[in-house]
Amino acid sequence: MSDRSHTTGKPSGTDPAAISDDDSALFREAVGPVARLAKGKRRAPWRRMPSPRPAIREADEQAVIGELLDTPPPDDVETGDDLFHRREGVQLSVMRKLRRGQYRCQAEIDLHGMIVDVARHCLAVFLREALDRDYRCVRVVHGKGLRSGNRGPVLKVKVAGWLRQRDEVLAYCSARENDGGTGAVYVLLRRG
Repeated sequence: MSDRSHTTGKPSGTDPAAISDDDSALFREAVGPVARLAKGKRRAPWRRMPSPRPAIREADEQAVIGELLDTPPPDDVETGDDLFHRREGVQLSVMRKLRRGQYRCQAEIDLHGMIVDVARHCLAVFLREALDRDYRCVRVVHGKGLRSGNRGPVLKVKVAGWLRQRDEVLAYCSARENDGGTGAVYVLLRRG
């Protein structure tokens, strides 16, 4: 038997983990020259790779922000006007519930008094975080524009335009009086 194991390249002992001379030679040939580490020298510590940045998503969001700046606002909106928008497919019963404040608002952002560019950025970040947390309904306070003078409600008009352009926004409408009235909107978000 030992004769036979020698011709097949298997080790002659009974240890199944033993490596034959042929296998060892093949391994050394495949690996190539190897240098032994000097005693006392330590290997470089293992470093955790940084998490990948969602570069494409960030670029898309920047493109959307750029488009929002170039897009003209919707029709003239007055200080006391109700805002209302729903995408095709959103049922009227859902809109009734939204208008009555029957959906629990899971988060809120207050934009009134902000500069338009800052408000746009804050709204985009807020909506992204709301989607990441799988929120269904949020409230956006934009103010009534009472101090805007002849210009009318600036942020109110801008927020209405920005929300219409966001794919994740299914619908929005002015809030009930105790939640801000025409100075705020309830926003219904698409499920992630």
